[in-house]
Amino acid sequence: MPLNFSKSRILILGAGVTGSALAQSLKRRGAVVAVADDKQIQDSPFDTFLSDDIDVHEWESVVVSPGWKPSHPLIQKFVAAGTPLTNEIDLAWQIKQEEVPHQRWFAITGTNGKTTTVEMTAAAMRAGGLHAIACGNVGDTVIDAVESKDKFDVLVLELSSFQIHWMQSAQFTASAILNIADDHTDWHGTFEEYARTKISLLDSSSTGILNADDGEVVKRCSAWKGRKVFFSLDTPGPGEIGVVEELLIDRAFVADPQEAAMICELTEIKPTVPHNVSNALAAAGLARAAGIDHEHIRSALASFTPGRHRIEEVLTHSGVTWIDDSKATNPHAAAASIMSALSVVWIAGGLAKGARMDELIQRCSKRIKAAILIGEDRELIAQAIREKAPHIAVVQIDTPSSYHIGSADNSLMEDVIEAARGFAVEGDTVLLAPACASMDQFTNYADRGDRFAQAVKKVIAGE
Repeated sequence: MPLNFSKSRILILGAGVTGSALAQSLKRRGAVVAVADDKQIQDSPFDTFLSDDIDVHEWESVVVSPGWKPSHPLIQKFVAAGTPLTNEIDLAWQIKQEEVPHQRWFAITGTNGKTTTVEMTAAAMRAGGLHAIACGNVGDTVIDAVESKDKFDVLVLELSSFQIHWMQSAQFTASAILNIADDHTDWHGTFEEYARTKISLLDSSSTGILNADDGEVVKRCSAWKGRKVFFSLDTPGPGEIGVVEELLIDRAFVADPQEAAMICELTEIKPTVPHNVSNALAAAGLARAAGIDHEHIRSALASFTPGRHRIEEVLTHSGVTWIDDSKATNPHAAAASIMSALSVVWIAGGLAKGARMDELIQRCSKRIKAAILIGEDRELIAQAIREKAPHIAVVQIDTPSSYHIGSADNSLMEDVIEAARGFAVEGDTVLLAPACASMDQFTNYADRGDRFAQAVKKVIAGE
């Protein structure tokens, strides 16, 4: 453990999983560490403070956890005082440079599909013989992965816009940008700033694996001078990755770009829906950038199963399919999910995080027969439907008095399922794709999906 912060006074902003991992690492390296948060911290082994109680002049540097806005008053005080600010990614990179210099980093960002693509990529790299792990916003923190006794060859990082915002020194062999759509404007202030932050990942990357089907990605990466490899659901040109009839095809990482190599068959990607095929193309591009051959990528993709609550079939009953896509926490993700079915009874609502719903409703209006709406921002969705697609039936479900977050009572979701059953007929899909975050009514998106599945099995299947 050569990197030494002996006696350095370092403040960690945020007491969550990342903040705890940072504090432990820095303490092992000799730093004098404390943790600050907006809420009272319970049972911490470190000195803890409420953010309002911090004297900025007592600290030599600050490490910012994901989620802390640049506009936070405490961060503004540190900026005004000239205190150096960094984040977990850069600190982990600094440690990596000394302890595992052979280790290569790959990154994935985007509004949607990050977790699936990160896990696909790591699986393909492992299939090809690399000791690889997915980390960041999925699995281990980056700092834990770097410090692991396993000494990984490759880290595949899922990066949020929050993490990229604070990042300055980390470097990536290749990075993928999957898509850019309206999300987290409550954090970044504007969509423009959110999109700029996402694209800035390329400035830390040698090769960019870029979605040619996403207009924002194509437009915003045009000035970047690194190696661009575009992927799309269309026939690839030289130097691109794409789809030809029933095959995923590589024309980028081949000896002669006039030739093509098969990555895998389209039907080997499960579920075989457009946005998941797009994820697989991005993962294949990153794996090829790491030197993995096509056959190992194919075997990994063919055996890959997405995580829970991602277009997960819960039940088919009387010709109606009930799907849990609780991970669809913004309009872009929800739209992709809706468009993968033909006739949808849509369950949506929650915390919109500043996003608008108009574009989703316009794009999907012919697929939605009814909308069952819940949560704090349900009226935002209802209003968009009234204005853009008044033919869609709307039911707004009030939260039952017996239900509260974390309770055993599941009456809220049972009421939702009863309402959806009233619209669904043979051939329909009842789809939980909320287009919103979950924390107003649920512990997290997984809790929301689990409660949906439980209610479906109870109300529809009688279990």
